[in-house]
Amino acid sequence: MAANFDFLKKVDKNLFEIINEAENLYRDEYFEQCMSQTRRFGENVCKSVLGKNRTTEETFDEMLATLKDKGHGEDQEKEFIEDLYFLKKHGNESVHSSKVKKSAMDALECLQRAFEVAINFCVYNKGADLDVLKLRYDTELLITGKKSKKTLTERYTEEKRKTSKKSKKSKKDVTVFPLSSKDKKSKPAAKKSKKQYHTMSSRKKKQGIPVFWVLVGISLLVSVVILIIMFLISL
Repeated sequence: MAANFDFLKKVDKNLFEIINEAENLYRDEYFEQCMSQTRRFGENVCKSVLGKNRTTEETFDEMLATLKDKGHGEDQEKEFIEDLYFLKKHGNESVHSSKVKKSAMDALECLQRAFEVAINFCVYNKGADLDVLKLRYDTELLITGKKSKKTLTERYTEEKRKTSKKSKKSKKDVTVFPLSSKDKKSKPAAKKSKKQYHTMSSRKKKQGIPVFWVLVGISLLVSVVILIIMFLISL
């Protein structure tokens, strides 16, 4: 089965087997164990790089500190040490964590960092061919165990073409075509809604004295007559 780290097999078979096992763990969805294995890989790379310069250093931290002190401050060295620190940190977290996180993305980043470490180790420490620097980590190869025949550029172009076709198709689906003359005749015209305007009719003023005042006048007259009669009787 092809692996991303096949280039490392010719340089250091032991390191290849360690990191190859990490890819197998990832493929089986053992993400925590995968990160622990990448830490083990980083520690063994660090030992190999130090070589005879290693004296009393026993822990990964001590070896990284020595490696950092003996560096020349070049960008490539800084990236190499930074990647090793990353592998150490995430590996420690996966080992000492009380809960299983099952973080596939973190494990994948550890594998990608380990890939960069392996490239730098092969080229700058073991003098491997500079063509190794052109290699890119293949996630499809990681998942399926099969190398993609298409390059990254070809896959990008293919995906872009598919996306373009989908967008064109969706535009066609929402296109509204104009009705033909026959369709216009057969289809009844929509009735226009008529607005209703309500107007209040003004009342006409009645001419003459209102009935109410007529009744009031009659009542008043009757009262006056009764008062006069009572006055006359009292005399």
